[in-house]
Amino acid sequence: MNKELIINAAPTGVEIALLEDKKLVELHHESGNPNFSVGDLYLGKVKKLIPGLNAAFVDVGFEKDAFLHYTDLSPYIRSILKFTSMAISDKTPDGFDFTKFKNEPEIVKTGKITDVLGGKPNILVQILKEPISSKGPRLSCEISLPGRFIVLTPFNDIVAVSKKIHSSEERKRLQKIVEAIKTPNFGVIVRTAAEGKKTAELHEDLTTLVQTWKNIQANLSGGVAPQKILSEQTKTASILRDLLNESFNRIVVNDKNIYTDTKTYIQKIAPEKSDIVNYYNNGSPIFDNFGITRQVKASFGKTVNLDSGVYLIIEATEALHVVDVNSGYKSSSNNQEQNALASNLEAAAEIARQLRLRDLGGIIIIDFIDMKLPENKKAIFEAMEKFMAQDRAKHTILPISKFGLMQITRQRVKPEITISVAEDCPTCRGTGKIGASMLILEDIEKNLQYLLNHQHKGLTIRVHPILHAFLTKGFLASKQWKWYFQYKKWIKLKADSNYHLTEYRFFDANDEEIKL
Repeated sequence: MNKELIINAAPTGVEIALLEDKKLVELHHESGNPNFSVGDLYLGKVKKLIPGLNAAFVDVGFEKDAFLHYTDLSPYIRSILKFTSMAISDKTPDGFDFTKFKNEPEIVKTGKITDVLGGKPNILVQILKEPISSKGPRLSCEISLPGRFIVLTPFNDIVAVSKKIHSSEERKRLQKIVEAIKTPNFGVIVRTAAEGKKTAELHEDLTTLVQTWKNIQANLSGGVAPQKILSEQTKTASILRDLLNESFNRIVVNDKNIYTDTKTYIQKIAPEKSDIVNYYNNGSPIFDNFGITRQVKASFGKTVNLDSGVYLIIEATEALHVVDVNSGYKSSSNNQEQNALASNLEAAAEIARQLRLRDLGGIIIIDFIDMKLPENKKAIFEAMEKFMAQDRAKHTILPISKFGLMQITRQRVKPEITISVAEDCPTCRGTGKIGASMLILEDIEKNLQYLLNHQHKGLTIRVHPILHAFLTKGFLASKQWKWYFQYKKWIKLKADSNYHLTEYRFFDANDEEIKL
């Protein structure tokens, strides 16, 4: 798969677009002051214990106290509390030796929060979920420091290898290497990206993460809650860390500083791929040049249109997201069951992309077009699993129920991306909305091709005068002549000042409107 990362530095922050085979699948926005991002470490102060919820509210500096449930405390919470207290009061120049730190006994899974955090102590916590809607951040004490090939987990000596590495021999090899180079008091999870890597590469990654932990220890010295102890890497660096592989073939940046930082980071983690970083200074906006702006306009909003005429209606409530699949007006055969299967398969691929692109989380309910045959329902379920295999967020997919609904749960760690794709209508001075104007030509040509394929003759398209001028501008360069050479039929164009800017209608040879 061909992967490209396009990075746009704008006054409001940095926008990052991930393209797979030229198709936009992820869009990230990094503001100038990204507080309370997933992975950030804070020194927090326990403010209130809620025995009924078996949880605590912790002050980490957000306007609302963050939520910490007992199940997110980590079995090593007593060791974390002891370490936090020691690190805050430590005055030695280089800090105490963590490899000689004596761990406290683990807590039981069925314990009570009041038994562990009864004194309302200061505590080292990690952001598990960013503030969403009216809720504050959600915290975890199961601290992890992700690297390129491994994840470091302090306060234990466990070595685990990703189950996505299917070769048992490779898993055993990685297990032996990590056990040989591991530092005491640090657990290690070997990531999928470590497959086939040499000892030196794994050791360098481990050394970097151990140094990061020493920095955390140093930052805690003399700390007063609430205080940020460590920021997760920038979005650009974290995406590169998690996604960079052999299929990544281009990174394009329009800012010199980010270009230099990205180039340096790539040279550090994957020197052989440093040539894929390119600086863009073409004059036109970088997102326009790579077709990202058009894809954003077409992909966000309540309605998402697919090439075949199938369209999705995506709506959100406080509790869940609902996706309705509609067949539209086009069909590939006279067999209703086959049409439904084909439409649902196309919709499933787009839904998997939409979940990643909008970063939808929580419960998602999909109402597919009704199918009668069990094997077709199974095919949709298997296809959805395949399409979502590229999704980094944890998710669970259930087969289509007897009501024709598919249920998906997807990890939600930050607010979903919402982008308004409607434009103020120039004819009504902003009192109404129209679809994105940059997509109007595509829509006209798509419908024109459909009508011609269905043997419609003597077609006339009525449009607003401005759109008429655009379609007929020039002689052989006009869109009207282009259609003539392409379809060997002359398509009449008529201007109608009663139409709004992006309105168009098709009429047959008898001047009767063709309903689409």
